[in-house]
This record gives sequence, C-alpha cells and structure tokens, in this order.
Amino acid sequence: MMEKEKYVAYVSTYTSGNKSSFGIRIYDVDMENGRFHEKDQIEITNSSYVTISHNRKYLYSITDFGVEANQILEDGSLAVINRASINGMRGCYLSTDYEDKFLFVAGYHDAKLTVLRLHENGRIGEITDEIFHKGLGSIAERNFRPHLNCAKMTRDNRFLCVADLGMDHVVVYEVNHRNGRLRQVDIIRSEQESAPRHLKFSEDGRLLYVVHELKNCVDVYTYKVDEVHGMPVFERIQSISTLNDYHAGSSAASALNFSNDFKYLCSSNAGDNSVVLYSVDEQTGLLTKILCLPISGDYPKDAALFPDNRHLVSLNQESSSMTFFNVDMDRGTIVMNGPEIKVDRPNCVIFYRLNS
Repeated sequence: MMEKEKYVAYVSTYTSGNKSSFGIRIYDVDMENGRFHEKDQIEITNSSYVTISHNRKYLYSITDFGVEANQILEDGSLAVINRASINGMRGCYLSTDYEDKFLFVAGYHDAKLTVLRLHENGRIGEITDEIFHKGLGSIAERNFRPHLNCAKMTRDNRFLCVADLGMDHVVVYEVNHRNGRLRQVDIIRSEQESAPRHLKFSEDGRLLYVVHELKNCVDVYTYKVDEVHGMPVFERIQSISTLNDYHAGSSAASALNFSNDFKYLCSSNAGDNSVVLYSVDEQTGLLTKILCLPISGDYPKDAALFPDNRHLVSLNQESSSMTFFNVDMDRGTIVMNGPEIKVDRPNCVIFYRLNS
C-alpha cells in the first residue's frame, strides 16, 4: 500500500505589539480531517511573508532586519542559515527566481525593490540591485505614492513582474542572470484605483493572474514573448469579481493561491470577510466562480485550499485566528470544520510536502 503524503504548513505572522516573539509557526497537516496541529514555533520578528525555494530546500522570510534564510529539515522543522539586510524599510513580499540564484523583495512602505544573490547552500548574499518606484497615483490617502506588494518571475525565468498597488500597474523587468541587475521593459496597466496586489502564473506559464485589492477583482492575462524583439507581451482576457453582487460596504481583496493541481484559484475579501473559489478552465485559463462565502473571522489576509481540495484554511488577521472548512466543489459550499485556532495576526500560509 502506498504511504500517504505528509504535509506541514508554515504560517507567518506579525509580532509587533504582541507578547509573542515567534513569527513563524509550523503545523502538522491532518489531511484526513482538514486540521492543523502545532509542531514548532520559530523566533523571528514580523515574519509577514515567507516563500520556499524552487528546489524545495530552503524557506526565506521577511523580518524586521531584512530577510532570513532557513534550511527545511526532513520533518519540516527549520534551521536558520543566515540573515541579510535589504538596505531599506521592512519588505512585505519575497520570492526567488526559478534557478534559486536571486531573491526578490518588494517593499510596501518605501516602494523599494531589492535583489539579493543566493548561494547554492541557501545562504543569502549581497544586494545586486535596488530600484525605488516613483510617481503619483490617484487616491490622496493611500494611493498617492508607489507601494510594491508582490514580485514574481515569469515561469520561463526571463522577466520579473512587480505589482505596484499605489500606482495601479505591474512593472515588468528583464533579469540579467549573471549580475542580478534589472532593466524595465514593460508596464501592465490596471484600471485606475484598482490596486494590483498579488500575482500568480498558471502551471504552464502562459497565463498571469492579478488580484486587485480595491477593485475586488482578478484580471487574467495571456503571456508570451515576442521572439523578434525578445520582449514580453501581456494581453488581458478576463476580469472577474472576487465578491458576490450583494456584498456590503468596503472590501479589500487579499489572497491569491492556486490549488496544488492548478484546477482552482482561491482569493479572500477582507472587510467582506469572505473567501472566493474559482475553477480554472484547462484550455483557456479563464475563471468561473464556484462560491463566495463567509469565513467566520475578521480580515482574512490569506486563504488556501488543502492539497486534496477538500478542505480550506482562512488566516484572519484582525481576529487573530485560523478557521477551517470542508469544501464541496460540486455543490459550491464550504462548511465550518471544528473550532478556530488562535494565532496572533497571521498573514501568509504555505503547504509543504515532506519527502516520505
């Protein structure tokens, strides 16, 4: 009989103002019952976002000091490798390129994009490029200046796409893989005051999905490279709401996560306090809404399907809780599954498969 796949979940949190100094929590995932069981806590300040290298050996985290590298041990525990400064204010998002040679850090507060070299042993090296986004947006309160919220490579590892929530566009950079320098080659413009927040590419890399915080929608783009000029070409083919038609009051779309098999896409609506699930058309990549339902918590910053697509977890920042649900895709329902788990101001969750 085949051994069941085992998973852990990494949950990153804010620690400032809390009594806790443990910014990352590690949970054993109970796949059968759709629940988490706490396994370990990692001491780190304000680990607002974590990412796992594409070779699956290392976990990188935001921290007040800049960024931190951790080795992922056999049982999913973490061992610190090193920390590095990003020479700026605390970042809010980080990711690696597909060869794990560079780490990209997006800064919300100072609109700074930082590139750091990565070594083969997972160690974070020197800064290779720093770019400040400039300009004036349209809303005087929050959008009057640039706010970088996400930085993600195209799957062919050629271009870095950076969501600038304050300027309502995604800036596209060509990456020099030798020296880690960036060159701007394109801008994908969103609607004014829509606030592009997170980006995800389809499994085959042909499609880009962008969730917009203020417009509460996901835009879908085709991506290809014009081989004559070697330039990226993005074309919008869909814009779909993250909300129900009858939602109340102000809402901010937040999460954007594919299911493990890329058949479903998940987002969350903070303020509306709901989660939305879409099915992804295998041929076209277009989205169809399956459900948009309440998550029994306050301000869901992240939400993700379990790897079996039968359960869902919501990370609710304002109520400092994680809530769990059974998912029925055919009926378009989620049903609360057991009590909430208390965790201080959670922000991001990643499922990680252990090597059996």
